[in-house]
Amino acid sequence: MLTQETTVPQRNQRTLKSPVEYRGVGLHSGKQITVRVRPAEAGNGVSFVRIDLEDQPEVRAHGPNMKARQRRTCIQDGRAEVYTCEHLLASLYALGVDNAVVEIDGEEVPGLDGAATEFLQGLKQSGIVELRAPRQSYSVKQPIYVREGNASIVALPGSGKLSCEYHLDYPAKNGSLKATRQIVGFELSTENFEREIAPARTFVFEHEVEALRAAGLGLGANSQNTLVVGPSGVRDNTLRWDDELARHKILDLIGDLANVGVDLDAHVIATRSGHNLNMLLVQRLLQEMEREQEQGDAPRESGLDIREILNLLPHRYPFLLIDRVIELDGFRRAVAIKNVTINEPFFQGHWPEQPIMPGVLQLEAMAQLSGVLLLRKLENTGKLAVLWSIDKVKLRGAVVPGDQLRIEVETIRAKPQVGHVRARCKVAGKLVSEAELKFTLVDA
Repeated sequence: MLTQETTVPQRNQRTLKSPVEYRGVGLHSGKQITVRVRPAEAGNGVSFVRIDLEDQPEVRAHGPNMKARQRRTCIQDGRAEVYTCEHLLASLYALGVDNAVVEIDGEEVPGLDGAATEFLQGLKQSGIVELRAPRQSYSVKQPIYVREGNASIVALPGSGKLSCEYHLDYPAKNGSLKATRQIVGFELSTENFEREIAPARTFVFEHEVEALRAAGLGLGANSQNTLVVGPSGVRDNTLRWDDELARHKILDLIGDLANVGVDLDAHVIATRSGHNLNMLLVQRLLQEMEREQEQGDAPRESGLDIREILNLLPHRYPFLLIDRVIELDGFRRAVAIKNVTINEPFFQGHWPEQPIMPGVLQLEAMAQLSGVLLLRKLENTGKLAVLWSIDKVKLRGAVVPGDQLRIEVETIRAKPQVGHVRARCKVAGKLVSEAELKFTLVDA
């Protein structure tokens, strides 16, 4: 097994200094869209707010929200769906902007120049502010591999930073396309991204155009924002590099990897891959991070021990159902563990011959971790998080003595007097229960 000795240098989270606005046509929808990227607090991550929809639903750029869509990256959470967000996400990641709220008045991020240069320039002009919270990082320790047909991606141990290598290989196709092979690789830095990756434009093959249009895609593509590749090469345009197509694939890959939500230390080699395979790699990386965390292999960069939990929650034995908080991402997300043993007092009366942890106590564990997350805010000091409603409850599997219950909660909405969270419990990576919880915050 390969091991990784280097680690990503620890840094603080960052956000923008001032809002920046973009307006343009969506490459696929053909609609005029306005995007306003504004600063956000530590722990927010990058989230998109659909200001054109009622109640302005929000979706976070995070692996679990990624959805498979043809020729584009899509993130969705309920009614909030945003696609073609990869070039903006890549620019934010390359600049180290970890927290931002993106207000958008449609479903698609505008294509602008078909690359990332305009996004990058606007963000740089806005300026960057450092926040007083550590940025989470993750170093790949052994190969992580995903494959679909003849396309594959492998993430290998890195050298302290993210580096990406792309192998583009399109065989000749019935006279409509000559064989195209390109290999390119870069270690990611702001300078490398701006000079070598951001200007690389999106592309389409000439023989695909009619089918894409018939499917309602590429309606905003034109010769200024999209390269059209035919049997004689690029039509009506001049390549910025001989390997511009492969460079654009790296741009897309970085934008998709930004959905992991951490600074990555890895060497990623992609062959013939696209957005769907990128999404699968993101999800595998998150699974591996979770596995290491559960086994105690990952360093604890944030979290709370039992004494710190007792300072936040009023619960005491035998009703405190959290042993340790192993991850805190600002006020946005928290992860805790509960080691379930036969010594739990509820096993004495709840099916003692076939001990199963009651589902209502799994819900209580979710509620307690939600309280930890909501009560960490300074404005909530001295308050209690009182459970108001439970919705979308699903109990999917039994939890028995010897299991380690992993509890995850993520904020949907947090206001001074109300909190709304999504929560789930897992055992050994398997989902056993989930729910949405609402709280009212009252004075203690």
